[in-house]
Amino acid sequence: MNNIIFGPIHSRRFGKSLGVDLSPGKKQCNFDCLYCELDPAKTMTGQDEVLSVEEIITAIKKGLQEHEDIDFLTITANGEPTLYPHLNELIDEINKIKGSTKTLILSNAATIDDPKVQKALLKFDEVKLSLDCATQKCLKKLDRSHSGIEVENIKQGMLAFKKRYSGALVIEILVVKTLNDKPEEIEALNSYLLKLQPTRIDIGTIDRPPAFDVKPVSYEELLHISHLFDSSLHVYIASRKKADISASSYSDEQILETLRKRPLTIEDIEALFDEKSQKRFQDLLKEEKIKSVETNGVKFYKKA
Repeated sequence: MNNIIFGPIHSRRFGKSLGVDLSPGKKQCNFDCLYCELDPAKTMTGQDEVLSVEEIITAIKKGLQEHEDIDFLTITANGEPTLYPHLNELIDEINKIKGSTKTLILSNAATIDDPKVQKALLKFDEVKLSLDCATQKCLKKLDRSHSGIEVENIKQGMLAFKKRYSGALVIEILVVKTLNDKPEEIEALNSYLLKLQPTRIDIGTIDRPPAFDVKPVSYEELLHISHLFDSSLHVYIASRKKADISASSYSDEQILETLRKRPLTIEDIEALFDEKSQKRFQDLLKEEKIKSVETNGVKFYKKA
């Protein structure tokens, strides 16, 4: 199957990434999320269409030969990559051939409480786990999880994994209008993420046509939601739709107060601050009233 490999994809957070699809033939997932761009499919607890490790490794070797300077091999699937039954063996084989390329897995975290899954994930350079909901009601409604998947098990599994894991742990929250954008849902996430202390939290919204009639939130709403998280958490707004908000004028005091409440990236600053305010921001940076902190390839600015 020559569609195992896709890309390369360029991203600010992960550089030049080559995708590896562990389920190229069909959707195999334990979630059937309302916002998924794939057609709805019956949820499952394991793959019934399984590629061999040899087949995947052959495709990866070919991909790495064809594309130079790959920063990341990103393990994903039409569905959930941790449902692949030979994941532990696969990552061992990838680590033998990857050279200086880093490995990343994108998982919905539904299996993170499984010791076998944790064993495989510990061997990745970076792990990105989804956590759209911190309550069971939200998980069932938005992520439409397979029966038996409990949000409390996911949360406990993440905490157990984080204790053992030395790489970068990124949490992704996809915000959907009227479903998980309510203050009580964000508060539940914030309370939990303060315990977890991930390397970074990426919040985004729907940017591809979803399988169901659900709606994205605006950049302005994402920014507001980011302010509901504790300022000690590094929240990155992963949204391409920044045109919904018009840049405003900020005084020195307002800039510092904004950065005290929420560390911002340069994209946030360009979206929020008008030209004169951006000049004030640069002056404050030179005066060392603002400092920058880099976390996992993303630079945040905060009040010094």
